Amino acid sequence: MRPDAGQYFYLTTQGCKVNQYESQAIRELWTHWGARETVDPCQADFILINSCAVTERAILDLEKLVRSFASLKPKAKILVLGCAVEADTNRILSLPGVDLAISQQDKRFLNQESTSGHKFSSLHIADYNRARAVIKVQDGCSHGCTYCIIPATRGPSVSRLPEEILAEVRQLLQAGLRELTLCGINLRHYGRDLHPKIDLWDLVTHLDNELRSQWTGRARIRLSSLEPGDLHPKTLETLANCSLVCPHLHLSLQSGSPQILKRMGRGHYGPEQVFDFLDSLSHIWPMFGLGADIITGFPGETENLFQETLEVVTRLPLSYAHIFPYSERPGTPAATFPDTIPNHLRRERAKTLRHRVQISQNKFLQTLLKVSPMHVVLEAKGAGMNEFYIECQVQGQALPGRNLLPVTPLEITKNGLCVGVLGEGS
Repeated sequence: MRPDAGQYFYLTTQGCKVNQYESQAIRELWTHWGARETVDPCQADFILINSCAVTERAILDLEKLVRSFASLKPKAKILVLGCAVEADTNRILSLPGVDLAISQQDKRFLNQESTSGHKFSSLHIADYNRARAVIKVQDGCSHGCTYCIIPATRGPSVSRLPEEILAEVRQLLQAGLRELTLCGINLRHYGRDLHPKIDLWDLVTHLDNELRSQWTGRARIRLSSLEPGDLHPKTLETLANCSLVCPHLHLSLQSGSPQILKRMGRGHYGPEQVFDFLDSLSHIWPMFGLGADIITGFPGETENLFQETLEVVTRLPLSYAHIFPYSERPGTPAATFPDTIPNHLRRERAKTLRHRVQISQNKFLQTLLKVSPMHVVLEAKGAGMNEFYIECQVQGQALPGRNLLPVTPLEITKNGLCVGVLGEGS
């Protein structure tokens, strides 16, 4: 089931950057087939929802979305793709209005042959519907955290070949994109299934070596979420030698308590490893943005163990963080763990952590006021993102575009910085 030439489709995406990439790939393929995208679901013959299942809230949001579309356009075909389908196919199919639930293993309308024959089920993209593009380099996860349903919905880790990634990067740069984010479900597993085996840092070095002569100062590469277990001397060496990588890291930290990390199935790293790495990194990047994912209220998280996480969050030079109250996912080991934390306490702890992160973020923004020039990729309504992953509101007459726009900071705003244009973008 797919739109025919001349039919209209509406596409909406929930969840992670990998989903954003896959939605762009679907957009390009369906447009290539002659279908027409619309921004109005009431005009659509087909409505495709690329879903998320990382929390129960995500599933509830999906259900609400389906009901809304079914009410707005009863005659439209509603297709649901993504992790929610794998998490509970029957639940998705039982929603009024859903015509098709597309599993990870049944993407016949998405798949293209790899130019090398390597079995990686993914479309390529040639452009992006936003000023900052996402490139999927890896899919699936072979680790199995006790709280996470994603290995069951995405399957084991599978990597794209470096030459295919490089070709896609070149195409996007030629199309005018100036910021590309390398993303995956678990970047730490990148390259383990390739022959010969490589890792993420080999890939980053390869891309930088191939592109730096033409694109240094004109384009940049951003890294998506990294596991703290992937912070080691090779990481430092790569970041020190690469000219295209943004001075920004996002860590899948999850907890600051070694005991809780072990219970999460993430005992392969600890907070001190993170602190030691960041201390070394500060000699390479005197200024860098730092984000983190943190779950609070995990089963067995006593007040003392929560205080360990709070202390780690206080010590980290965070410029932002995504704080999640723990959400039980049926089918995961953690869903059966004893010593569950009441929901109200999970929310209170999340609020406490967010407040502490806000203090750290304000401190970082104060420091950024002294940094000039910065470079912003400008998006809609005069807003854009700088290299440190801080949202910037640009004053002046700069038009939205995909160039790296040199700016100077003016003041701190509610969402980031207000900046002024220094000159023409590259």
